[in-house]
This record gives sequence, C-alpha cells and structure tokens, in this order.
Amino acid sequence: MKFLDLAKVYVRSGTGGAGAVSFRREKYIEFGGPDGGSGGRGGDVIVVAIDGLNTLIDFRYQQHFFAENGQGGMGQQRTGRHGNDIILRVPVGTEILDEDEETVLADLATLGQRFVLASGGNGGFGNLHFKTSMNQAPRRSNPGLEGVERTLWLRLKLIADSGLLGLPNAGKSTFLAACSNARPKIADYPFTTLHPNLGVVEIDGTELVIADIPGLISGASEGRGIGDRFLAHVERCSVLLHLIDGTSESIVVDYKTIIKELTNYGGGLALKPRVTIINKIDALSNEQRKKQLKKLKSVVKGDIYLMSGISSEGLKLVLRRARKEILAEKASLNPINADELQWHP
Repeated sequence: MKFLDLAKVYVRSGTGGAGAVSFRREKYIEFGGPDGGSGGRGGDVIVVAIDGLNTLIDFRYQQHFFAENGQGGMGQQRTGRHGNDIILRVPVGTEILDEDEETVLADLATLGQRFVLASGGNGGFGNLHFKTSMNQAPRRSNPGLEGVERTLWLRLKLIADSGLLGLPNAGKSTFLAACSNARPKIADYPFTTLHPNLGVVEIDGTELVIADIPGLISGASEGRGIGDRFLAHVERCSVLLHLIDGTSESIVVDYKTIIKELTNYGGGLALKPRVTIINKIDALSNEQRKKQLKKLKSVVKGDIYLMSGISSEGLKLVLRRARKEILAEKASLNPINADELQWHP
C-alpha cells in the first residue's frame, strides 16, 4: 500500500427538501384545510478516525464526496425523508485543514473521534406549518436550505511513541528492523527511506511504537533533499531518538545539522526529550569509540548511548531509556500510578 500523508478533498452536504403546498381533498369533507408536509433535512459530510489505516491513499482516487439531498414534503401531512450522511474514514492522527492549508479545523487524535465537515441544509416548511386562525388556507411554503460546499485538506501525522531522527544513512532503518518486525528498505546509499515506517517494539513488558522518517540534510527546512515535510510525523512523539553515524569524520557537524533543522522547523520539536545515540559502533575499535564519544560530549548535554543496529549491541539500553521517557510523559498527562500505564501479560 502506498503511503500518502496529504490529500485534498471536495465535500458538499445535502440540500434540504422543499416544503409542499397541498390541501386535503376528500369526498364529504368540506374545508379540509392545508396538509402540505415539510421537506427532509440534507445529509451531513462527516469524517471519523478509525483503526487499521496509516495512509490517506484512498483519497488520491476519490476526492469528491457529496451527501444526499433531503426529500421534498408531500400532501397528507407527510414529511420528506432526510438525506443520508456520507462518512469519510481516515487514520487516527489526521488533521483537517481549511482551503488555505494552514487553519486547523479539527485534529482527530483519538480512535472514534468524529467531526462534521459540512452540515446538511434544513428542510423547508410546508403550508401546514403556516396555518393560523387568521390564515386558515395558506398557499406558501419554504424551499430547503442549500447544502455547504467546501474544499479541505487532510494531513496525516502518524501516532507513535518515539521517532527516529538523523542524517541519511545514519542507520535508522537498520535500527527499526533490528528491534521490531518492520522491514524497511535498507541500502548503502542515501535516501533509501522515502516515506515514514512504523514498527512495534516490546521492551520489559511494554509495547512502543517507533516511527522512522526519511533522513534530514542541511537546508531541509528550505526544501533541500526530501525536505522537512515528514517531521510532522514525529510531532506527537514522547521522545526523539537522534541517531548519529559513528563512522563519520564530522560527527559534531552531523549532530548540529539535525538540531538546526529541528529548530528551524519550529513547533517545539527541538525542545522535546531527546536521546542521543552514536550508531554503527560495530565498525569502530575501542579507541575510535572513545574518540567519537569525547567529540560529541563537547556539544551534547546529557547521556550519550553507544549502539549498533547490526550486532544489537547497546540496543536494549536505548529502548529502556526511550521507554522511561515515554512512561514519564504519560504519567504527567495522566496523574495516576505509572505502573497502571504498563501492560502486564
């Protein structure tokens, strides 16, 4: 299934049915009076977040969604049938943006969350509604209200506990493949990852969802390389895992490049909890490891982890640190016993 995280849709709610002008006509009944019913309401256009989807690819092949119009009123005091709603099913984490692609109308961050994109028009009143003691035979009715027509954008931000950051070929996909059942493309050339991948990792009885996004390069915030458009998928993460190629001769520059792009992106991404990791240590001797660690400590505040996605050396330590940060954030959002947030078999 292709990955698509941005889609444009055109929606229109149903128009309300017109009211009827009708009079009771039966043998032996004089002055039957008005009996025209009101029109039915037009259908709504509704979007709902469902489970089992992680792409907006369905909206590439169908962009127009029109709800059903309401039925007109009829004689014998019959009200028209309401138009059927139309429901758009999207992945959890989808944002609804206005036509300007900036104004956020709704953020469907929880399973089952619903939002009405366009409300259907009300049905018009039939002449029965206008009957009064002064006007016992009205010959007027109302037309139904027009439906609402809108152009909207759907933007997906994947729901993950942790996100992987780094330059191209920093070993992010290898890391994801080593600790989960995900099988992202792995090769010895840059930009092998062209779209985000998700993997589920179990560590100490807790399941974590990790998102791997395409590598960033200097100037990504200005559109270089694949750009920073995929950083939206790690905005919701509790912790960011910053992988740095341990075999690089410019390890400090590589670190600063990613931090600069996070700062330029904004949205508080640079302020999120971050775990710094020197990757590919299987290709380094003990002396080289110490040398690279010393270089990085001059610019990094906090712990630095040594890891190899190939040999899995240091892998569990990194995952345990990520688990700790994730549980800490969940405990701060839900002030209950942190142990209750853990899954127990």
